Amino acid sequence: MIVTRLDPLLLIKGYSTGIFPMAESKEDTSVFWVEPENRGILPLDNFHVSHSLKRIIRKNVFEITMDTAFYDVVCGCADRSETWINAPILEAYCALFDLGLAHSVECRRNGELVGGLYGVALGGAFFGESMFSKAENASKVALWALVERLKKNGFVLLDTQFLTPHLASMGGIEIPQKQYLKLLKKALNLKASF
Repeated sequence: MIVTRLDPLLLIKGYSTGIFPMAESKEDTSVFWVEPENRGILPLDNFHVSHSLKRIIRKNVFEITMDTAFYDVVCGCADRSETWINAPILEAYCALFDLGLAHSVECRRNGELVGGLYGVALGGAFFGESMFSKAENASKVALWALVERLKKNGFVLLDTQFLTPHLASMGGIEIPQKQYLKLLKKALNLKASF
């Protein structure tokens, strides 16, 4: 199904049924729904932090904040030659943020936003949408901070949509959509707070 406008209720319905929106490009004015045969997830208890990343975290190379620059994070994620984030997606996720359902993790260095990620929280599930990095390891540190927050606050599912080599190196796995839907159903029945 192709739509030209996403509203928060439609997004919530999509996520709760196991689908998510994308656009062909930044310039495209329409959005389509995706339901992959195999779904990327990052099991929270299997998150892998390399020795070098542990050193960066211990040194506090980045100042980590949450929900202080949501719009800027989404724009940072869209600032690349090829992106699936267009104006309707930006507008819809900002509306979800205003409702307290979308969240961002920001990494700053000397006050400047140099990396981060954003996604949607429903029940005990967090749906990771995108991440960006203008400084080496900034997106990895943002992901580490997200995983720590999710574990602390009772989340059980971190959906990454697709599995990339980057996510696989940090413990991400791919599961069949049928298995994902079972995990999703359990997660949505939990009460977790970002």
